[in-house]
Amino acid sequence: MKALYFHFWAAILFLCTGELSAQQIDTTAVKQMDTVSTGFIKTSSGKATLDDTALDIPAIAIKKETTQLEDLAQAYQYDSLWLAELYKNASLFDEMYAEVSDLKTGESYVVDLPTDTLKARLKRLNDKTPFNIGYNASLESVIKSFLTRRRGLIEKMLTTSQFYFPLFEQELDNFDVPLEIKYLAIVESALNPKAKSRVGATGLWQFMFATGKMYDLNVSSYVDDRRDPIASTKAAAKYLKRLYGIFDDWDLALAAYNSGPGNVNKAIRRSGGYKNFWNIRGNLPRETAGYVPAFLATMYLFEYADEHGLKGKKVDRPYFETDTIHVKELITFDQVAKLIDISVEELEVLNPAYKLNIIPKVEHKKYALRLPIKQVGQFVNNEDAIYAYAKEQLDSIEKPLPQLVSSSDKIRYRVKSGDYLGKIAERYGVGVSQIKRWNGLRSNNLRIGQRLSIYPRKSVPTVASTKKVSKPNTQLPKDPSKVHVVQSGDSLWTISKKYPGITIENLRQWNGISGRNLKPGDKLRLCNCSS
Repeated sequence: MKALYFHFWAAILFLCTGELSAQQIDTTAVKQMDTVSTGFIKTSSGKATLDDTALDIPAIAIKKETTQLEDLAQAYQYDSLWLAELYKNASLFDEMYAEVSDLKTGESYVVDLPTDTLKARLKRLNDKTPFNIGYNASLESVIKSFLTRRRGLIEKMLTTSQFYFPLFEQELDNFDVPLEIKYLAIVESALNPKAKSRVGATGLWQFMFATGKMYDLNVSSYVDDRRDPIASTKAAAKYLKRLYGIFDDWDLALAAYNSGPGNVNKAIRRSGGYKNFWNIRGNLPRETAGYVPAFLATMYLFEYADEHGLKGKKVDRPYFETDTIHVKELITFDQVAKLIDISVEELEVLNPAYKLNIIPKVEHKKYALRLPIKQVGQFVNNEDAIYAYAKEQLDSIEKPLPQLVSSSDKIRYRVKSGDYLGKIAERYGVGVSQIKRWNGLRSNNLRIGQRLSIYPRKSVPTVASTKKVSKPNTQLPKDPSKVHVVQSGDSLWTISKKYPGITIENLRQWNGISGRNLKPGDKLRLCNCSS
């Protein structure tokens, strides 16, 4: 079985040196750079070596096993270990989310950290950052809580941060945002680009749907830009800079990032006009009250990790370079993995924005595939053959892939009695797992009246269109007891309750009503009769 390997360090260094990013695609530059094509030949020993000719197209289409690129055995071992480490740490989001949501600042912990020592260290941090990191008992409690209860979590973040922090620092610097904001992504997502909260906030920086749209983070059934490390970091930097412009204080900007500027303004008013976070903390939502202390505690523990014996696994291997390719046709990660010798797991790590492991083709939109440099050459030299293979394979699949549904096609569904996720999913042509993912559901339980966000992939006929019902008679009955005159405040539900035996659906069918809009003075038939 081929070994898994991981070149994500490449993505970070490549981005940090100012070369192409996922938002700046130039396939011409890629082709000019790649002067040596990377086909394969077999030696007498059966080992694969690089060749200067393109891959043989028929061989690609029928290849059963992928061909390994030459590399040092130690290099493969490193890559496999790091890929496993990143996947293992992806589950830490729930642990961090629970910690921040229910942060207790009044408890005491036995830690070898004298208060005077902590005060001196916090003062040094305060002097070199724009945040208010003065000592207070609540912050001391949070720091000692992390050292006691979340020590393993912090050490894992020390490891994972080596993949993301160089990228964060460059983007934050581009927007003149304090570099220490990089620690916020740990509090927000535990550095998991696919993290999704119970309320639907998504990605490394946990953007809600509407806020993400404000900063050009678009969502479709295939792609979620909130999960793109580069795009989401740029959006977070822009949003935080805007919040700082409102409050002129980075602590309050962080609080507003979590709960919204309105809640921070209300907390300022309720506290009597104070504008220091610690003075208004008691008037903020519970999660936000623990949010800034968790951020400051994380910053402290990263800055003084050695003093507390916190050890992450160090990256001992040189960075690899990656590049992006503008994808011209619909293609899946599975197809890419089969054709150019790269694992699906590595593609998922390098391209987290693709929700279904499918890169779509949409008119007037450009989608990029990030690959290690070695695989870029293979893809570019065999691009036409790869697209032809993908099209042939997709055409042979009996069940079509889901059609692209944009965020503008989202509907809000109200759960009714007798509904369950499978029934709703079948009605709209989507999967149960998709409904759960769109709405941050952790179980299959629903409650009557609950609202669900759904991106339907098939039109749903109305009740009236599924039944053979004759066109409603527009002539009103002569008997006034069979006519209702709409009053201010009336709805189909209130009207149906006034007349036993008459349902909302009866009123719709008898009066040709498709929506809910009623106007005072409208006359409704109360029977399927003409007199």
